[in-house]
Formats: sequence, C-alpha cells, structure tokens
Amino acid sequence: LFCDLSKVPTLVIAHIQGKVTHRSPTYLIIDCGGVGYSIQISLNTYEKIGSSENLKVLTYLSIKEDSHTLFGFADEEERQLFLNLISVSGVGTNTARMILSSLKPGEIKLAILNGNWNLLKTIKGIGPKTAQRLVIDLQDKLKKVESPDLLQTAGFRSPAYDEALSALVMLGFNKAEAEKSLMKIKQQNPESSVEQLVKLTLKNL
Repeated sequence: LFCDLSKVPTLVIAHIQGKVTHRSPTYLIIDCGGVGYSIQISLNTYEKIGSSENLKVLTYLSIKEDSHTLFGFADEEERQLFLNLISVSGVGTNTARMILSSLKPGEIKLAILNGNWNLLKTIKGIGPKTAQRLVIDLQDKLKKVESPDLLQTAGFRSPAYDEALSALVMLGFNKAEAEKSLMKIKQQNPESSVEQLVKLTLKNL
C-alpha cells in the first residue's frame, strides 16, 4: 500500500506489519521482527480487520511529553479523517478515536458536510461547542478533497431523508438500492415529508 508521507508530515511510523498476538475492540498487539507494538484502534478498524492472523495496519504516532502512542487504521480514509479531526481545537487523539468508533467515516464526513452537528454531539465526549467547531473547521476542507459522489449525497441529506432511508431499510429493502432511489426522489421533490419520500420511493423499488 502506497503511503504519501507528504500528506501526513507528522507521521513517524507509516505502518506496522506482522503477526497479531492480541486483538480487542480498542487495541492490537502486532509482533514485528520480535517487537510487540501496542496499537490503539477504533471499532471501525476492529470490524474491518476481521480475524486475520497477519496484518498491515496504517499508523499515526502521537508524541506527548509523557507518552508515545500508536494509533492504527484499516485504511487511508480513516487515517486522513483522524488527522482532520485532531486538527480541530479541543479534539485530541482519544476523542478522535471515540468519534471513529461511534460512526462510520462516511457518516462522519456527511454529518460535517451537511452541518449536522446535532448528530456529532450525540457522541460521548462531544458537546455542542465541539460539534459545531468540527463542522466549521472541517466543512470547507472536506468539500475540497471528497469525491463527487459523496458531495452529491451530502447535498440531499436532511432529517427527513435520513428518516425515510431508515424506514425503507426497516421494511426490508437493500440500503444501497433504497438510497439510490431515494436520492432521485429527493432531487425531484426537495420539500417532501418523510411519509411522502417513503411512498414515492416505494413506487420505484
């Protein structure tokens, strides 16, 4: 996996690859050349790495006066989001990991792009001021680097949209298919209520 260090200038250890000797939802121990590295991870990474015995984990080394802590990530998307999160005043490494453990990276980015700080403040340790700061500090930054598909999705997200999507999934529809149809309906009927969105989307599924 190519690692562009120019994008992460504070990164000292780019990745750790070796045998997993301990695995938990909060940290891994990976044996690399006879040295066991303790790596802090999010629930998102824990779910993605599965039960593989040998792993290559992307890392970020947090250096403080009293500690050096490695944080690990299953992919570059999560690591870059982690770096964006800790760039916000008041958001430390442990808080960033909590955010990544509470929501999927895509959900976090959509919340920021949509200015949905109410969702962000539901995360443990994130108050209203920090949630608003995440939106203010990162919204423009994400708009410059995220894919057109994500930005298009962000433009359609709203409380009514999210409730309609949840209702369709509860009715048994595939989330990806439901979201694709719902986006078309939302584009054609931007002011529709939850009930209207669900009814119109059902006709197209």
